[in-house]
Order: sequence, then structure tokens, then C-alpha cells
Amino acid sequence: MRVFFTGGSGKAGKHAISYLLDQGHRVLNVDLKPLDLPGVDNLIADITDSGQMFNAMSAYAGLDELEAGDGVPKFDAVVHFAAVPRILINPDNETFRVNTVGTYNVIEAAVKLGIKKIIIASSETTYGICFSDGRTDPQSLPLEEDYDVDPMDSYGLSKVVNEKTARSFQRRSGFDIYALRIGNVIEPHEYEKLFPHYFKNPEVRRRNAFCYIDARDLGQIVDLCLQKDGLGYQVFNAGNDHNGAIIPSLELAERFFPGVPLTRDLEEHEALFSNRKIKDVLGFKEQHNWRKYVKAE
Repeated sequence: MRVFFTGGSGKAGKHAISYLLDQGHRVLNVDLKPLDLPGVDNLIADITDSGQMFNAMSAYAGLDELEAGDGVPKFDAVVHFAAVPRILINPDNETFRVNTVGTYNVIEAAVKLGIKKIIIASSETTYGICFSDGRTDPQSLPLEEDYDVDPMDSYGLSKVVNEKTARSFQRRSGFDIYALRIGNVIEPHEYEKLFPHYFKNPEVRRRNAFCYIDARDLGQIVDLCLQKDGLGYQVFNAGNDHNGAIIPSLELAERFFPGVPLTRDLEEHEALFSNRKIKDVLGFKEQHNWRKYVKAE
């Protein structure tokens, strides 16, 4: 597929693009800075400028595409990861503006240009635990896609708005628009660096509900979304099978979320940030469980 990918120079995007390239897709990375990765095309553009999004989405990906003499090829899909990645980088209003206006511009351009597969990056922060003021409990566990998301911060709120934007454009177009609530992204080199500390101090992962997504497994999820047609508007948690903790799930819930009701039984180490839907609907099969890279001690 010919894929228009925003934000591919970031922590999550660069690994997702690498995976997509390995699957044989052609990827144009649209970002404020290029990605130095063999095989990827780059275009510098600003998602908050609607004109730039329409222009970029109807542009050549590379000089080689001039050779056919048939005009600009059409993109098969749009993957939108570009965003201010968390709170406390920009002022709150700027975080909200960039993330919501940027997402509107990208989806609007894709829909009006007739690109029928759109994937956007939402976030586990929509569940309202991560960036809450104080110690916040979820309404129930495990966290699943039908949860009434209720963040209190500008970043999480921007992602909730983006999901509503995606749903609105899906209704008017009938296209497939999937929102990925991406868990805490872990790059390959971070397991040995971070996870021993997490195991000794599990409380530091409470705000993330102990979730993680291996950056390479996230690439697989994006590719599965590209392959799966006909679902309309969907929200998917993008997380790995287990918690980023050595404590069994039931004990983890009782210890760090006491009194929070469980909506169903949990397997021994099943993630509190549930990925059951991507397994059932998309056929996701985890390749990078943390146990491959660090000892549980």
C-alpha cells in the first residue's frame, strides 16, 4: 500500500514505519523533521495547516513517481501519529490546539480526497488515570474500549476530541477510520533500562495502569488495521498481552486499585489495559513480551 504517515519521526512512529516498510508498503513520512531510515520518503509539513495537509496528501512521495507520467498516485491509507506527545511540553492550550486541529485537518483532507482507510493515534491517557491531578481510580477494570473515558488533562482531552472527530467523519463518509488507544510505548533498548526499576517499584506504573506496547508490536497493529476493511469507526486499545509488572493481575488490581470492580475474570498476568479486542477482531499476536528481554526479579 501507498501510506501517508504523519509523525513518523517520533518514538512510536519510527518503529511503526520500519515495520510497514518490512511488509512491503511504501511510506511517506510527513513530519516537522525527516526520519533517517532507508526506504522511507520524507516531506516537511505542519498538520495544523489545512492547506499543507491537502497539498501533501495529493503530492508525489518521491522523484521516482514522476517517471510513469500518469500524474500523482493516490494514497491507499493515512496513518496519523503526529501530535504534541504529552502534557508539560507546551502550554496546555497549545497542546490541545495542535492535537485537535491537526487531527481535524488530516482526517478532513483524507476524507475529501477519497482515501478510505484512516488510522489515528489516540491514547491510554483517555481513561483518565495517567495525567490526573492526584491519585485517581478507574471506574472498573480491565480497561476496555467501551469505557466512558474521562480525562482531566489537556492531552487526554485532545485525544477524546480526536476520537469524536474521527467518528464524525466516518459517519459522513462511510470510510474505515480506526483510533488506536496506544499504551506506554517501549522501544527495544528500554527493557533492560526501565523494567528492573518498574519491578522493584511497581507503584511508578500505576498511572499507566501498568500497560505497555512494544514499538514493534505497535507496527504490527497498524499493519493489521491497514489489512482489515469494512469495520467503519472503531476504537482499539493498542497494548501487549501482559502488564509491565511481575505481580499477578488480580493482586495488582487489589493492591493498587482497591475497591475498583472487575467486569470479568482475569488470566494470571492479563493486562489491566485490555488488548482482547485487537486479538479477537484484528488477529493480533504479540511478538515482543517483556519476558524475552528482561528477567522477572
